[in-house]
Amino acid sequence: MRRGIAATALVAGLALAATACGGDGDKGGKAAGPVTLTWWDTSNATNEAPTYKAMIAEFEKANPTIKVNYVNVPFDQAQNKFQTAAGSKGAPDIIRADVGWTGSWAKSQFLAPLDGTDALKNSEDITPALLKQAQYEGKTYGAPIVTDSLALMWNKDLLKKAGFDKAPTTWEELKSVSKAVASKTDAEGFWLNKAGYYQMPFLYGEGVDLIDSDGKKITVNSDKAAKAIETSKDLLASDGVAKLDVSADSYAHMQDAFTSGKVAMIVQGPWELTNIYKGAAFSDKANLGISTVPAGSAGKGAPIGGHNLSVYAGSDAAHQAAAQKFVGFMTSGETQAKIAVKNSTLPTRTSAYTAEVKALPGFADMQTVLAEAGKARGSDPSYSSLYTDFETNVTKILQGKVNVKQGLDDTAKSYKKLLPDYS
Repeated sequence: MRRGIAATALVAGLALAATACGGDGDKGGKAAGPVTLTWWDTSNATNEAPTYKAMIAEFEKANPTIKVNYVNVPFDQAQNKFQTAAGSKGAPDIIRADVGWTGSWAKSQFLAPLDGTDALKNSEDITPALLKQAQYEGKTYGAPIVTDSLALMWNKDLLKKAGFDKAPTTWEELKSVSKAVASKTDAEGFWLNKAGYYQMPFLYGEGVDLIDSDGKKITVNSDKAAKAIETSKDLLASDGVAKLDVSADSYAHMQDAFTSGKVAMIVQGPWELTNIYKGAAFSDKANLGISTVPAGSAGKGAPIGGHNLSVYAGSDAAHQAAAQKFVGFMTSGETQAKIAVKNSTLPTRTSAYTAEVKALPGFADMQTVLAEAGKARGSDPSYSSLYTDFETNVTKILQGKVNVKQGLDDTAKSYKKLLPDYS
């Protein structure tokens, strides 16, 4: 999942999306000639898009009657753009969607089910939890192409100078390590990301989520959630932790501080591995430590994220069939292995973890993180919409503008409007 990452501007080809879905003179679902698909890709335009374009070229060579019009859409704009386009029958044939969007779009009937199609061949090869996140009311509306989770990433050299050979395993330990780093080096110990997604390990550490999807309950203002956010607030106020950054560029500032060696520890996902290894502090790749997120009183956990390739339900039969074939190619084990090697992204199929992929820097550690602490998010279709109000109110709490109870109660009130059937 790409949170806080600014991609490049939407290219001019976006305007072609409306014609791509029903054009080429198709009648009754039968194409009169080659089918042209439009794919909105939400990956990083600099680091990842070139690999996807190369995969498109391979697909087109093997399937000369199908052409793919590639459009890179900034991740932070894609959700609204697709919803607007789908509502007016002008959406792309295929979209790379965050796992949190899939259920909502399936509920709105924007996506076509993929069960039994070329898009999900050999589905037993896909990690079951990832396949489940692509389902809504028993049907599968996305083919998982990339997975991820959050980990504690740390500068081994800085921790060693502070007297530590291992990463902290609890938030209390992280406080001690941060203080030692700040007192014995020129760096700060830890950078706390205020974003809602990055606050989830605190909640999971206390055994609670934003909502209880199965029980239809709002839990963001429960006692456990309050304890979790108190932990985050106390951590921010402790010695050696960087001052809260509430600027629009806070994510970039965090990355710059970590990759340059000005801060020793951050919570981050594998989508940044390529950029981290380019940093001066990690010219020796072995200097990057990757561990599970620190635990709270009830254990540890980090949200499982990632992306699915989904097919637009408004495309005609010929375009849907071609789209299913393309999705099947892009999410196959062979293709995912190639993408992993080039983009340093984690595959979703077991067969994609070849010896070459497993040898990639950081991959073995991230696999461990996923296995030990990865937690599927709530199944409610509205779940991805919950982060916005949560982040807004947690930021106020961290700034000292409201207390924990008031901030979480305000969040719960906003959730009640979104989820009226929840108690």
